[in-house]
Amino acid sequence: MHHYTGCGLRNVYLKSGYRKHKTPYGDGVAIDDVEGLHRAIALHLVGHKHRLSGTELRFLRKELELTQAQLAAMLGNDAQSVALWEKTGRVPKWADLMVRALYREVVEGKAGIVELVERLSKIESETAKLTFSDTKNGWKAAA
Repeated sequence: MHHYTGCGLRNVYLKSGYRKHKTPYGDGVAIDDVEGLHRAIALHLVGHKHRLSGTELRFLRKELELTQAQLAAMLGNDAQSVALWEKTGRVPKWADLMVRALYREVVEGKAGIVELVERLSKIESETAKLTFSDTKNGWKAAA
């Protein structure tokens, strides 16, 4: 078995799907389908009930091709929070669930949750214009 650390996770071992070879710098390993392997790892992570660790969150974020700032914006948070979750491994349950849902949506080719989160992020970042009218019954929000 090969201990695969190229994904950033310490607990991944390969039974097959790789070839060992010699390089000028020593022994090397070639993975036959790295993208497929990473997808299998990610699907395993999102499909199991344990809370995501910081390194697992980082792995999924990278598989989603998001920076810490991009993921934070989607979650209505800041990049420092995402960095802290990844570093300490204390991922809030709501963030854990949302990242799992986002990954599933992207992999399954649906964009429902991704579009919803992006729309909500844009709405939240816009300054709302509040308009009120003075009526006979007091102040009321105007349409």
